[in-house]
Amino acid sequence: MSIKLDVIDRAIIQATQSGLPLTQRPYHTVAEKIDIPPEVVMQRMQAMLDNGVIRRIGAVPNHYSLGWNANGMTVWDVVDEHIDTLGQQVGALEFVSHCYRRPRIIPNWPYNLFAMVHGRNRDEVEVKTVQIAELLAPHCRAHATLYSTKILKKTGLRI
Repeated sequence: MSIKLDVIDRAIIQATQSGLPLTQRPYHTVAEKIDIPPEVVMQRMQAMLDNGVIRRIGAVPNHYSLGWNANGMTVWDVVDEHIDTLGQQVGALEFVSHCYRRPRIIPNWPYNLFAMVHGRNRDEVEVKTVQIAELLAPHCRAHATLYSTKILKKTGLRI
């Protein structure tokens, strides 16, 4: 399904593609910048969320600045029949920043569930990983943790 963006949607995306303004009322600030009512900005952004143009609106903290220096992407080989339920449970853990399903690439990559875990050090990430392993047992056949080695620039939708 193809979604057409009109001039207003494009203006909203361009005004927010580097992030929402760090103001007390960010949608009002965007509205002033592109000269439309703030209610229109909020309605249009909600519509773009609903139709998948925007996946989410949320804070993206710099984990390193917050002292979270160990970032481990935990990868899990979970039985397919249980992945949806277990993935929701893993994603609900307070220390998991994001969790998603990905296809396996057999025979080299058997993992189908990914969960990002942050910690002040690798030992802290490993303790959290054990908690995930306990939650997934007995439906998990294997897992690994891939640690970040450098900071990559995160960006959203760009026009």
